[in-house]
Amino acid sequence: MTAATLPKPPETEEAERFLAEIAGRDYPCVGAKSVAARGTLQMARGRDLTSGWNDLEIHRALMEWSRQFRQDRDTLRSFMIIFDGPLDLSEEEYEAALWQRLQSYADKDAWLGQSYAQAVSADPDDPHFSVSFGGEAFFVVGLHPGASRPARRFHRPAIVFNLHQQFEALRKEGRYQKMRDTILKRDRKFAGSANPMLSNHGEQSAARQYSGRAVDDDWQCPFKDKRE
Repeated sequence: MTAATLPKPPETEEAERFLAEIAGRDYPCVGAKSVAARGTLQMARGRDLTSGWNDLEIHRALMEWSRQFRQDRDTLRSFMIIFDGPLDLSEEEYEAALWQRLQSYADKDAWLGQSYAQAVSADPDDPHFSVSFGGEAFFVVGLHPGASRPARRFHRPAIVFNLHQQFEALRKEGRYQKMRDTILKRDRKFAGSANPMLSNHGEQSAARQYSGRAVDDDWQCPFKDKRE
């Protein structure tokens, strides 16, 4: 896989702006802070969140990201796509566009014959659901200008992919719950209220948390993986 097949990195100004925001003293996600400090947050540029313009390039980047992780599972890392726009999406519009992109990436993964990651479910209603690309499972965090939660607010729409296996490793080491409690405490201070969408692992599908929008109990995830 050559570099020419992968999306270009975002403009330096965009990358530096995001790094400056999460480096702020009050930013709640200590995991994001750690990845940024280690230099293991890779960023790529997306064109239009509401279009499949460079979906193929982004999917290739996710495949490469999965391959790199299998070669070095001890390094905490995240992959972020910063899109040029649109900049005026409502929370509902951002959520719909986010799942359209994830559906497109998943369809390409299935077409290439990639197996679904083991130990997770392809059913978005299952408490053990995760999206899967290149044989690895991911937890997705959506960011955009119209987000109601301050920690999810960014001046451009973006998608952050975090490797599911890294969360499992933290659980086995007994570090996950402490990190989660720290993030929740910091987020309450940062936003002035607790995030109503966060649940303990295994209680509800994490799909409800991807976009950052507060959804009702009867919310239906608009995602269907062909490998389910």
